[in-house]
Amino acid sequence: MSTIVVQGGGSLLGQVRVSGATKNEGTKVMAAALLADGECHITNIPRVDDLDVMIELLEVIGARVTWTSPTSLTVDASGELNPVAPYELVSKMRASINVLGPLIARCGEAKVALPGGDAIGSRKLDMHVSGLRAMGAQVEQQHGYLVAWTDGALLGARHVLDFPSVGATENLLTAAVVAKGTTVIDNAAREPEITELCAFLNRMGAHVEGGGTSTITIYGVEQLEAADIELIGDRIETGTLLLACAMAGGEVEIDGAQLEHVEVMARKLGEMGMLVAPTTNGLWARAGQRLRAIDIATLPFPGFATDLMPLAVALLAVCDGSGIVTENIYDGRFQFVDELARMGADVRNNGRHAIVRGVQRLQGAPVQSTDVRAGAALVLAGLVADGETTVYGCEHVDRGYVDLAGSLRALGADVQVIPND
Repeated sequence: MSTIVVQGGGSLLGQVRVSGATKNEGTKVMAAALLADGECHITNIPRVDDLDVMIELLEVIGARVTWTSPTSLTVDASGELNPVAPYELVSKMRASINVLGPLIARCGEAKVALPGGDAIGSRKLDMHVSGLRAMGAQVEQQHGYLVAWTDGALLGARHVLDFPSVGATENLLTAAVVAKGTTVIDNAAREPEITELCAFLNRMGAHVEGGGTSTITIYGVEQLEAADIELIGDRIETGTLLLACAMAGGEVEIDGAQLEHVEVMARKLGEMGMLVAPTTNGLWARAGQRLRAIDIATLPFPGFATDLMPLAVALLAVCDGSGIVTENIYDGRFQFVDELARMGADVRNNGRHAIVRGVQRLQGAPVQSTDVRAGAALVLAGLVADGETTVYGCEHVDRGYVDLAGSLRALGADVQVIPND
């Protein structure tokens, strides 16, 4: 556990490199590595707390994870696996549910505890379950676990998701790659991490078409082989740094970022008065005077990312005018607004909507992080607050960011991490 202390004041200036997408891509790729009998090499995978949980989970299942450099590791799933994901690990991180598809595909059975993760609202597993059942699996909930098994091989099927769920798309995709026949996932998630997962599975010998589109077609194969992958830059970290510049003002370059991964947000920032443009190595951004408030609504990719919504609320809190923020993905994501209010923000929340009336300046205060992105939003709020802001509970932030404080310091911010005893 740690605390982040921010001294407000001053604009951002400089160049920083975005980290690999460990939380949203790396942990999912590691789960997919369970499909192959051999060593999968994963690079550009910096260490965050969620990664440590996934490593421990894979080792309990029977895989061997070895660090080959500070940002590279191998997952060796050779030999017999124990298809059980225990509660004490799964409860720490929702991405743990991603072992469900690979385990039932490889072992013919899986017992996975119902997942935990951030307290941002209900996130049921109905689509995971109905998709696996459509492929011939038996799935039951027993004593806090999802228990799935097959009497034979999984069978290809067409399945339409009620909502383009990232987790359901990933689990059905990894289960279908060795099913008999053809599987079609309609209304599939289109996130860049899904595209990368499809490419990784194809390098393992799968036959997947349509990754990154709303219809993914999987032609089942007999078996997969180990393969290598380099993670893309973390688009949520990219968005975080762009929003930090938007709030504090200044001029920054973000190496390793890709405009197409944050295009909707970049367009919104442009409407507010900020300049964002691609460079040879990433993105350049500049924000001068106080930005104009606009309305924002979260949507599945390529829409405005729900993970960036708390940070957008923090930005609107110091913009000129008022904006309405609508959260369309999670029903409990506005819990952090009471903490922003402690800093002088004028935010009125009702259900999935919040009205944010911009103030000239926030006030430094002690605040509490409730989840990964809420914690990051409070840190960014501290950049534009008078005096000192102390953000407690930053173990949440550490789950998704390699070193948020260090990245902001590289751009000139006064941000320090104080480890707790």
